Amino acid sequence: MNKIYPSAAKALEGVLADGQLIAVGGFGLCGIPEALIDAVRDSGIKNLTAISNNAGVDDFGLGKLLQTRQIKKMISSYVGENKEFERQYLAGELELEFTPQGTLAEKLRAGGAGIPAFFTKTGVGTIVAEGKELREFDGETYVMERSLMPQVALVKADVADRSGNLRFNLTARNFNPAAAMAGKVCIVEVERIVATGEMAPDDVHLPGIYVHRIVLNPTPEKRIEKRTLRDRK
Repeated sequence: MNKIYPSAAKALEGVLADGQLIAVGGFGLCGIPEALIDAVRDSGIKNLTAISNNAGVDDFGLGKLLQTRQIKKMISSYVGENKEFERQYLAGELELEFTPQGTLAEKLRAGGAGIPAFFTKTGVGTIVAEGKELREFDGETYVMERSLMPQVALVKADVADRSGNLRFNLTARNFNPAAAMAGKVCIVEVERIVATGEMAPDDVHLPGIYVHRIVLNPTPEKRIEKRTLRDRK
């Protein structure tokens, strides 16, 4: 089966629909599927629920989909420096399901493993646990969290072979493997495509069985977040 598509727009054809639950890999501006996000914006679909650690910044990453009001709800752990994210939430224009970062990662990992729910101590005694089942194990209270199984996962990797085996670049791996495994359809944006068998088995970070479609983006912008604490002479 040919998994390689000529463009991000073509890779999304027949997959996206209004009102879907989608997972988007990345952490801040690191390891985000830039071309696929742009293609989602250009598709015009709306009322998305997006799972992502955060939502980029105002004019980059998922921040673009917030600007166009294509996201109705975020499931994330961090608002950060995205002023439009903050503005929409405080104005009641955007639903937000705040999730502790480790719990968010486990929700995706468990979803990819076919586990519908799990118990964790994280959030017990806080608003995170409100309305959720609590259970005691060995004298400790745990809260039950439902797993996430999005219809579509948009993922960024460094290299793919033609069978969809992936290698990620250092910390750009972040949420990408978990998102890829959880998604019913996984679409991956990569910087290089090599022949099947060219990657050493130990270099494969995610097996191709999880990957349905691949699009090449050899020159991503790759913005870097920088915080200046003092002026440098």
